[in-house]
Amino acid sequence: MPVRLANVEVPGLEVPEQRPRIPASTYERRCKEAYRRAGLDWLVVYADREHSANTMFLAGFDPRFEEALLLLGPSGRKILVCGNESYHYAPRAGLQDFELVLCQTLSLMGQDRSVAPSLDAVLRDAGIAKGSKVGIIGWKYLEADAWEQNGASYFVPAMLVATLQRIVVDIDALSDATAVLMHQTTGLRAVIDADSIAAFEWAAARASTAVWSIVQGAKAGDTELGAAARMGYAGEPMNCHMMFSSSDANGEVVGLSSPTARVLKRGDGVTTAVGYWGALSSRAGLLDESNDEFLSVAAGYFKGLAAWYYAVDIGAKGGDVYSAVEEALAQSGLKPALNPGHLVSYDEWSNTPIRPGSTDAIASGMPFQVDIIPVPQRTGQALNCEDTVVFADERLRREIEERYPAVWQRIQKRRAFMRDKIGVNLKSSMLPLSNTPLCLPPFWLAPEKLLVAE
Repeated sequence: MPVRLANVEVPGLEVPEQRPRIPASTYERRCKEAYRRAGLDWLVVYADREHSANTMFLAGFDPRFEEALLLLGPSGRKILVCGNESYHYAPRAGLQDFELVLCQTLSLMGQDRSVAPSLDAVLRDAGIAKGSKVGIIGWKYLEADAWEQNGASYFVPAMLVATLQRIVVDIDALSDATAVLMHQTTGLRAVIDADSIAAFEWAAARASTAVWSIVQGAKAGDTELGAAARMGYAGEPMNCHMMFSSSDANGEVVGLSSPTARVLKRGDGVTTAVGYWGALSSRAGLLDESNDEFLSVAAGYFKGLAAWYYAVDIGAKGGDVYSAVEEALAQSGLKPALNPGHLVSYDEWSNTPIRPGSTDAIASGMPFQVDIIPVPQRTGQALNCEDTVVFADERLRREIEERYPAVWQRIQKRRAFMRDKIGVNLKSSMLPLSNTPLCLPPFWLAPEKLLVAE
C-alpha cells in the first residue's frame, strides 16, 4: 500500500456541548444483570477516585476524594456506601432507586468518624452475614498465568477483604467477581448500548478536537505547558491524566508525562494525549516541517494503522488482528509496544481481546481505542495516532441513527472523510467517534500535511 504526504483539510465537525445522558433504567438493568451473572448472595463493587469505572458503569457514580462501595443484593437491593464527602454527592448518580448509607471509614484521614465509623457494622446492617456468598469486584483481576498463589487476587484494599472474611467466616464464601464486568468478551462492560455510544462519541469528539488544537498550535518557543493549554479544557471528566511530553535527541520522549515548563525547539519529538470518559485521542510526531528519514518511519507506521482498520470487524479474532498489525509494522522494522487496540471506557484501558493467538471475537457494541504505539523509535522522536471507534451491527446502527441523528451524521461524515481523503475505506460495522479520524501529521509545524493511502 503506497503512502504519501498530502494537504488534507480536516473536516470541521461540530464539537457537541450537551453530553447524552444514560437513562436510569439502563443502570437498573446493568445492576440486575451483573447480579444475575454472578450467581451469589451479594456483589461488593469497590471504587475510589482513580478506580471508578465499574461504579460509573453500574450506577453512574464516581466517588470524589474517597472510596465507595456499591452493594448489590437479594430482592434487587442496591446500596451505595459512601464517606463524608461523597455521601452528599451521591444523589447525582445516574442510578435512582438505591439506598444511601454513610460509612465514615471511607472518609479522608482526620475527618469526623463519630456517626458511622465501622465498615463491619455497615456491611452487617446491609444484610451480609455468616455464610453469605459474596463476590468482590475490584478495578482489575489477574488471569491464571499471572497469579500463582492460592485464592483470588483481589484488587481492592486489604481492609475490605479482611472485613468481609470476618463477617462471612468461611474464606471460600468470598470470590473475585471482577470478570463479570471486565472480561474482554463476556464482561458486561465489553459491550455498550446506543446511549453509551452517544456519550462516548461526545467524549471522543471533544478529546480529539482538544488534541488537534494542541497539534495545530504548537511552535518552537512554547513551553510544554503553554502548548498543552491550547486544548481548551472545559472541565470534562477525564479517564486518565492529560499528557504532553517533548525531547531533543539527547533524551527519550516519555509519552505518559505531564507537561512541564520545558521550552520546545524545532526538531523535538513531541507527543500529547487527552482522554475523557469513554474515549482518548493522542498524536505524536516531530516539531518540524520535514525530515525524510522520519517520514519513512511514519509511513511504515501508517501502514500498521491501516492494517488494523482493515483487519477488524464483527466476528474477527483478536489474534488475527494482532498478527495483521504486527506483520504490517514489521515491514518497516517496527512492532507494537503493547496490544494494538483495547477496550475503552470510563477507564482508558479496561481489557482487550486483541492478544497474540487470541480466538476472542470482536462483537457488536465493543468500544475500541485504536492504540498502536510503534517501537523502536530513535531517541528524541515519537509517533502515535490514537482514536476511538465502536463496532455496531445493522440493528445497533439503525438505533443510533434513529435516536441520535446528530451523532449518526457526524459518524457518517467521518467515514466519508476517511474513505475520500485518507484513502481507508471502513467496513460498515466500524463507526469512528473521533473528529480527526486517522489524521496523522508527522510534522507538527505542517499539520495540514497528513499521511494518506494511495
